[in-house]
Amino acid sequence: MANTGNTLLALITGAAIGAAVGLLYAPESGDETRKKISKETKKAQEEFNKKYKETSSNLSSKAKKARKDFESRLEETLSSASYKADEILEAMESKLEDLRKQNAKLKKDVKSDSASDIPDRAII
Repeated sequence: MANTGNTLLALITGAAIGAAVGLLYAPESGDETRKKISKETKKAQEEFNKKYKETSSNLSSKAKKARKDFESRLEETLSSASYKADEILEAMESKLEDLRKQNAKLKKDVKSDSASDIPDRAII
């Protein structure tokens, strides 16, 4: 992009210098000189418009490509994050099930310990 801007600036500068030199060394009459200046100005304007359109087109296509790349990377990131979240949920569910089993075992152990503290017969 900077290269295109430099090229455009060089083109405009060259046209201006060429017009000035042409005026200084013009062997023709004023009317002929004005016609030549008008013709050269139109050429420079057409060249400028052509470069402008090329630059606009290039920027537009690059912006579209950058947008597609961004959307693709965003989709990949979201997919990866979703996959990781699923893995975390599965791990947490597994741990929760293990804790439930340990809790049930502890309750069973506590009940059996309590039952052994109660005598089978009444003490008189």
